[in-house]
Amino acid sequence: MRSCLADYELVAAERLEAALDLLANGEGWRPMAGGTDLMVLLNAGTLPFERLVSVRKLDELRRIEVSDTSVRIGAAVTYSEIQRDAVLRAEFPLLCQAAHWTGSVANQNQGTLGGNIANASPAADSAPPLLVHDARIHLVSSAGSRWVGYSDFHLGYKVLAMRTDELLYAIELPRRQGEWRYYGRKVGTRRAQAISKVSFAGAARMEGGRMREVRLAFGSVAPVPLRCLATERAVAERAGDAGQTLAKEIAPISDIRSTAGYRGQVAQNLLAEFLESL
Repeated sequence: MRSCLADYELVAAERLEAALDLLANGEGWRPMAGGTDLMVLLNAGTLPFERLVSVRKLDELRRIEVSDTSVRIGAAVTYSEIQRDAVLRAEFPLLCQAAHWTGSVANQNQGTLGGNIANASPAADSAPPLLVHDARIHLVSSAGSRWVGYSDFHLGYKVLAMRTDELLYAIELPRRQGEWRYYGRKVGTRRAQAISKVSFAGAARMEGGRMREVRLAFGSVAPVPLRCLATERAVAERAGDAGQTLAKEIAPISDIRSTAGYRGQVAQNLLAEFLESL
């Protein structure tokens, strides 16, 4: 059953302070930017809240800011804008690759990085690259602001370390020195416009042709996007079969898109492909 639009209220915030005041007033307001996830729920009649404040036009959330040490991406920056940014393409190719995988071109023009994060799905395309790139999340509210490491942001399935009065303001990525090699894959029913069965992001710092550091992250293999620290240690220390360590670290399920067994095998295959590529 579709939703009745008359049951919903939408306000387009012209100032950040106005949006934060609405979120803080206790009357059930929720933020939206591109709306690519929310509109699916609205059309299906399952959108769980009726008051929406649009933050899409707030300039503070639409910027990509580059410093000597980091890149800050506003929460309302679109996937298309991420793909076009020269610094992101050069230094954070996994994130640009994930932006290219997300839906159709129309979705990429409308959908935002902040929305992909705030939707809290363990299958979010941006999640494994953000884990590998050590992202930090900047949250703001009428009471102040704070930073949360992205690795600590997902508390459980669809549960985030973010209060209802807070707005996801920006995502910060530290710039790295040295030679890094990257590998990303999304396994799904189709190459685009499909939720992933398994997604993977890997990064390795190389010196003299040898791997000195490795970072591994998966989506759709646990209740939350997963940085596989035990598997990273197994790879770095050459401690037995890293695939067996990975099998113990992930917790895939069977659902309408795939089976737990398939996801587990694909995850091990993607890890093997990445290590062979080095």
